[in-house]
Amino acid sequence: MRNLKILLLLFCTVLFSYEPALSKGVNEKIAYPGGTLHLIRLQLKDKSDTPYKISEPEKFLSMKAIERRRRQHIGIDSTDLPISPKYLQEIQLNGGKIVCQSKWNNTVLVAIKNVEEEQRLRELPCIKGAVRVFSSPDSVNASSRNKLIKDTIKPDSSEHNVYGIAKLQIEMLNGIPLHKAGYKGKGMTIAVFDGGFMNVDSIPAFRNVNIIATRDFVYPPSNCIYEELDHGTEVLSTMAINEPDIFIGTAPEADYILIRTEDGRTESMAEEDFWSAAAEYADSIGADVINSSLGYHGFDKDLGSHQYRDLDGRQAICSRSASMLASKGMILTNSAGNEGNNTWKKINCPSDASDILTVGALTAKRINTLFSSVGPSADGRVKPDVMSLGAHAAVISGAGKHTYANGTSFASPITCGMVACLWQALPQKTALEIMDLIRSSSDRFDYPDNVFGYGIPDFWKALQLGR
Repeated sequence: MRNLKILLLLFCTVLFSYEPALSKGVNEKIAYPGGTLHLIRLQLKDKSDTPYKISEPEKFLSMKAIERRRRQHIGIDSTDLPISPKYLQEIQLNGGKIVCQSKWNNTVLVAIKNVEEEQRLRELPCIKGAVRVFSSPDSVNASSRNKLIKDTIKPDSSEHNVYGIAKLQIEMLNGIPLHKAGYKGKGMTIAVFDGGFMNVDSIPAFRNVNIIATRDFVYPPSNCIYEELDHGTEVLSTMAINEPDIFIGTAPEADYILIRTEDGRTESMAEEDFWSAAAEYADSIGADVINSSLGYHGFDKDLGSHQYRDLDGRQAICSRSASMLASKGMILTNSAGNEGNNTWKKINCPSDASDILTVGALTAKRINTLFSSVGPSADGRVKPDVMSLGAHAAVISGAGKHTYANGTSFASPITCGMVACLWQALPQKTALEIMDLIRSSSDRFDYPDNVFGYGIPDFWKALQLGR
């Protein structure tokens, strides 16, 4: 079953004045852009013949990434070493077009046209195993940019509410005192994984957002991530917007990296490879925090699906990568999923990962929403970790409308922004220590369960605990 797609169609439907794509009908079909192709995940046997050395990390990591590790007393290890160029060359010479790779998992995702190429790749001496993760459909739905509308929102002068329509979501996490103390995310870098960032480059409300990089890991890539799904636009808005008296997000002074990992046209295991490659890219260029409002368990084309027993943070490739992020010095906030009132009900991958913050959704009355996915993980860990507002959350749509939406997709970034602010205030803390402070500050810390997790974090309390 699809997570982001269901979220977009059901739970994340904007409740007021949402403007759909106007230039093409949503049911109009076009030929699949990449033509006939298959994506194969190749597991390599080792990292032999690599020219890279653990002692020379500056050749494959940015100085910011290296400094982040040093600050947290994290060493460089073999998982950080890039994949063997010799193996990549062998794969290419035998017909595999390299789409992306994961040095942490020592895997390569390749595109091929026929089964003969697949068999030839499987027989290479450097290949330990292979699995087909995507086969192209004949056609997909067409899409295009939303047409911008003229928004009529006015400043909220009642009670001098500088946060405007976003006040409730930061109040619930007691984040306003951090902002008043000067901690609004400045100097922190947040990577946002999503399916597109419709019109972020042209919506006036985003004009002050400091976007330092963009990247598309989906294959075939888009011509422009600002022409893809507006889900990422809504997610980004909850953190990044800085419009006093109208809308202020939870980390309005942070730097942002926008990364497309989700293919809105299909649902396949390949998206987990895109996600893993994005995590390593975010690491390599020095991101501190990642928000991922994505999740997976069922796929198209009879390519398999995850089972409950797989939700241990190790089975899915994206979950394995997510479970490594803290050991690289980063914090991931991931939406719990919107399966609570569906047959699946559970969290998805990578929200099952270890050492991350999985975020469920609450109503304004601090009651869990019907759709918020539940835990535990397959190995018995408390999931979700924490909760935040996910019903009637303030967002900005891809049409430029200040409005409201539902989904754990919004509970996660609202929390993510506050994570960045807390870490800005406590820069000497490690990723694991910051997450422990957040859980410890939560209102159900002494009696966690698998609906609310540890409860609602109190970020001002977390700061006091950290000091």
